[in-house]
Amino acid sequence: MLAAIPAGAVRRVIVVDNGSTDRTLDAAAPFRFVEIVHEPRRGYGSACLAGLTHLRRTGPPEVLVFLDGDFSDHPEELPSLLGPIERGEADFVLGSRALGTSERGALMPQARYGNAFATWLIARLTGFRYTDLGPFRAIRWDALESLGMVDRDFGWTCEMQVKAVRAGLRICELPVSYRRRVGVSKIAGTFTGTVRAGVKILWWVVRAARESAARASARPRSASGNAA
Repeated sequence: MLAAIPAGAVRRVIVVDNGSTDRTLDAAAPFRFVEIVHEPRRGYGSACLAGLTHLRRTGPPEVLVFLDGDFSDHPEELPSLLGPIERGEADFVLGSRALGTSERGALMPQARYGNAFATWLIARLTGFRYTDLGPFRAIRWDALESLGMVDRDFGWTCEMQVKAVRAGLRICELPVSYRRRVGVSKIAGTFTGTVRAGVKILWWVVRAARESAARASARPRSASGNAA
């Protein structure tokens, strides 16, 4: 995955190792441009949060791209993902596997149907229609910091998307390619992982709906009963 990142497309690459058992550090070590961050706590969100903490301490970028290390995403598509942000058209760009082309077997049925249900529910509760919860995404640093990300495991991607809608970010989806990952997914590849991820995603969607309802009820109303 590191070797496939287009030269000149990014200035810094952060690899977060949080308890991996597949020789992640051995794979990253030959790439001298890589900054390795150690995070003892497990969880996808924990890894992302550790990367953000490292960037705050060493100097944040203007734009941050999230890219999984299992080579299921196509790093060569990174420049197109950055395009809308560079042109000032978006704050947050989501790489949608649903809009793009996926290798046969890359998206397991539970992941495909789970994504479809979660995005449908987000649309019903927030009014914004996503097509995917894909991990390949780009976002302006200041926009990301305004979201106050906290989830340490399976809910990270959904949390970002729900909070992006609530924050009024300019959101864009672009088609991306997807292939079968290297190794077995701890989420979609196991029954317990799928259930836990599904529960956490639903929790974030429901939480967002409750907060939106609370804000709406707190708005001052005119004498006619309409929101002022």
